[in-house]
Amino acid sequence: MAVGKLWSVTLDCAEAAPLAEFWRAALDGKIAYTSEKFVGVEIPGGPWIGAYSVPGYEPPEWPDGAPPKQFHLDLSVDDLDEAERAVVALGATKAEHQPEPERWRVFLDPAGHPFCVTNMA
Repeated sequence: MAVGKLWSVTLDCAEAAPLAEFWRAALDGKIAYTSEKFVGVEIPGGPWIGAYSVPGYEPPEWPDGAPPKQFHLDLSVDDLDEAERAVVALGATKAEHQPEPERWRVFLDPAGHPFCVTNMA
């Protein structure tokens, strides 16, 4: 028996508003909640993504480093090249390390969190 269902994933960052705006635009969501340190993005048909401002935030390093990557999001897309152009236009940067770029591509969101676009789903 489940205890509950996944409602949101919250990403730490230096500034919540720009990170939330990136994910809002990338996933066609809407800003659903804002407080002093937190901005919540409601995603159609999925869980929320929250952005939470923390003092002294340091982005993870991809693929390893200090601080190490602890998790990442994977976005299912139809066309890798088209998705790459779209996320870069929104403010993502393409990671140097690309383990299997023909199957998925690694990017860093504006706060430095790694995420992938994949045509595997």
